[in-house]
Amino acid sequence: MKLFEYMGKELFASYGIPVPEGGVVSAPEAAAGLTEKIGSVVVKSQILSGKRGKAGGIGFTDNPAEAVELAGRMLGSELRGFTVEKVLVEKKLKIDKEFYLAITVDGAARKPVILASSQGGMDIEEVPEEYIVKTLLDVTIGLSPFVAREVTRRLGVSGQVAKQIAAILGNLYRMFVELDAELVEINPLVISGEEVIAADAKVTIDDDSLFRHKELPVVEERTSAEKKAHELGLSYVELDGDIAVMANGAGITMATLDMIQYYGGEAANFLDAGGGAGVEQTAKALELLLSKNPKAILINIFGGITRCDDVANAFAIVKKNMDITVPVVIRLAGTNEDRGREILRENGVEAYKFMQDAAAKVVEIAGGRN
Repeated sequence: MKLFEYMGKELFASYGIPVPEGGVVSAPEAAAGLTEKIGSVVVKSQILSGKRGKAGGIGFTDNPAEAVELAGRMLGSELRGFTVEKVLVEKKLKIDKEFYLAITVDGAARKPVILASSQGGMDIEEVPEEYIVKTLLDVTIGLSPFVAREVTRRLGVSGQVAKQIAAILGNLYRMFVELDAELVEINPLVISGEEVIAADAKVTIDDDSLFRHKELPVVEERTSAEKKAHELGLSYVELDGDIAVMANGAGITMATLDMIQYYGGEAANFLDAGGGAGVEQTAKALELLLSKNPKAILINIFGGITRCDDVANAFAIVKKNMDITVPVVIRLAGTNEDRGREILRENGVEAYKFMQDAAAKVVEIAGGRN
């Protein structure tokens, strides 16, 4: 279960991790009072997604009227698939240096792992390997003070800053263990003058441990599209790309996402439509994909029990009844695949036999190269 930033910061504060002065509001007018009290503030939309700044979900002001305007613009808006119901109004920090600090679980090593970097403020995946400090922890020992000091040494800090970061790391690990967390992340961890402050918070709790943590709020993690898919009985997860994907099985869907990335594209979603090849199921799935305005759609079907000609007939009917305004690339393989491709060809759609060919084609189309 993911927690909103303000929830994570409340937990940070309870564990002795410094956070900016501020408060969360659900009405625009309440932002004025906080701005008058704090001074220069940042107004941050509260959604379970990153990259809010690029999407217009973060604003800065020192004017109470402007704070009301910013909060009013964000509240109720749709941002990265989520409806903004709350905004966090907090002190704007003077940033001298940004770090990345997190503790998560290394699935291969089956141990907690500290991830730290002096290149904070961006996604950790974008940071070159040589700038990442990675330290596995033995749960029977925990986080020893000398390990915390070694992390700060490798981050290139010393003196009071090193002591503060080491203390924050110790408190972060205590929180990680006591709350059965899968991830506790601070990005960025900011040096502001003489203080080290958690400027952001990302906390994910193990769902299977929630019975032990009745004090934690229950957070609905699904986007509006994911909620709709769940109601339709579809396995759907929103992603950040522009190529919509539909496949029949979790494994083949994951393989399709990997193949799209291999050819240089980005998937807009994970959609496992299951074994149903009916017209209604196909229509529901396509309607959901089209609602996100993708540049192209890739349908990847391996016909086992599901026959390829049934899939093709269902798609042909849906195509006639639905306004599909984006290119669709289809891969059919398996039972009655030749007849399935023939049906699609009769309806103006070329189907591919191999997944890699279909993935390469859809990436080419989405990139505007066709």
